[in-house]
Amino acid sequence: MAGLSTMNRALNLVPKRAESRQTEQLRDTFVDSGIAIVMETVDHQILYGRRGTGKTHALRYLETVVAGQGNIPIYLDLRTIGSPEGLFMGEMMPPTERAARLLVDLLGQFHDALLALIVSDDELIENETLVSRLDRLVDTITTVRISGEVEVSKEGESKKSGKSGLGVKLGIKAPELSFSGESAGESRRLTKETRRGAEQTSLNFSDIARALRDLSDSLGGRRIWLMIDEWSSVPPDIQPLLGEFLVRCVLPLNQFTVKIAAIEQQTNFRAALDSGTIIGLELGADIAANVSLDEFMVFEESKERSRDFFKSLFYNHLTYGAARDEPSIGLHVPQDVIRQGFTDSRSFDELLRAAEGVPRDAINIAGKAAIRAAERKVSVHDIRAAGRSWFQADKEAAIRSREEAARLLNWIIDKVIRERKARGFLVNQNQVSDPLLLALFDARVLHVVRRGYSAQDEPGERYDVYVIDYGAYVDLMQTRYAPQGLLPFGPEDEEPDYVEVPTQDLRAIRRAVLDLSQFYASNAHA
Repeated sequence: MAGLSTMNRALNLVPKRAESRQTEQLRDTFVDSGIAIVMETVDHQILYGRRGTGKTHALRYLETVVAGQGNIPIYLDLRTIGSPEGLFMGEMMPPTERAARLLVDLLGQFHDALLALIVSDDELIENETLVSRLDRLVDTITTVRISGEVEVSKEGESKKSGKSGLGVKLGIKAPELSFSGESAGESRRLTKETRRGAEQTSLNFSDIARALRDLSDSLGGRRIWLMIDEWSSVPPDIQPLLGEFLVRCVLPLNQFTVKIAAIEQQTNFRAALDSGTIIGLELGADIAANVSLDEFMVFEESKERSRDFFKSLFYNHLTYGAARDEPSIGLHVPQDVIRQGFTDSRSFDELLRAAEGVPRDAINIAGKAAIRAAERKVSVHDIRAAGRSWFQADKEAAIRSREEAARLLNWIIDKVIRERKARGFLVNQNQVSDPLLLALFDARVLHVVRRGYSAQDEPGERYDVYVIDYGAYVDLMQTRYAPQGLLPFGPEDEEPDYVEVPTQDLRAIRRAVLDLSQFYASNAHA
């Protein structure tokens, strides 16, 4: 790209999504934030993280680790399964039928992935029992039944014919008596059965579980690691049914390990049927939910750990992940990323602040800043301009169609930044499931940096700590409204002090609390 330094060109060319990398590059560019050793356990686990935090990259890295151990990794992306009828026609098709169609696609992809591994493995390809049992799995997921009226009609027909005779023969010898007769009969019955109704996918969990168990028993002790990505892409009403399948057919099998990547606030693992029966995954009992990427990479949580992580992230992408025909940029250690690419450590820290702990945002903002810097090193001013541009192009555009969500964001900016000169706020956990708040979280214009915070002046109440995205307030940083810190605290009749993510209970936090009911009340009178 003309006009760019070698370093800036390399920053701009870093792939923005893990799907763009080959498996080997995903392994080489992976940076362990501390989760690898936790994920390598054979326990079933859920991996939580916001969009862009690296859930896919972590699963694909784990895939290479599992394969290197001689086990069987199966990676499934739930965005690639299902049909429009099964995913989006909720009012026209019962959830059970939609879930059944999704499961057929899921098991079909599982079959195809396992078959590909068998074909490429010299030992497994010779295992005739394994191949036959893989075929048996296909039989369990291809059953279709007709739901509707059944009409049975019978037709019968019979024929009989015969002749007989009696004769007496006289002669010298004793008289002879003879009898002759013939008979023939024919009967036919025709039964005709007609079914009228709709075809429905029929799955028998017992048959599927048995097929999967027999399959795993044929692998000679190898463990199957089932890695399910993009769980949150499945409609919420279908998620518990998908979870129930895992509970009944997969989780009880000794040779299976299940890892699920999901966005925590967009999951619905468990639900109650109209009959009162609870279905789905019970967190903690059926599957552990003890891994969260957010805890490792939020800038406010641990500055040094976050700085080390992102230095290594860029270093790996710019060295191990670089194309072979790209010129060398002379990086030898992670610290060289800052020395050669940024004016000073302050500009790199500004990038981390702008990314708010999201690797995908960091890569995109760095790329935009590199283009803006051209032949110069990236400065704080470049990061701020790039952060604003990325916010407008990616995040603000995502909520533009949600008028109410956009209005809530503007209200939060007015209340938190302009009035309190803060970047963050507290929300009572009773309100964290608010649909508009979730929409802003999903669009990454709000970020959660701590959960379950309590304060001495609000006994019994729990709060989540939110921070507003950097791009939403970067324009105000050179004005009198510039944020002075993350959270304001202290008596409301005095000038506030500011604190970053609180590590202990503070005595007066009311001025940092944002009550969403005030937004709805003001909206109702507007």
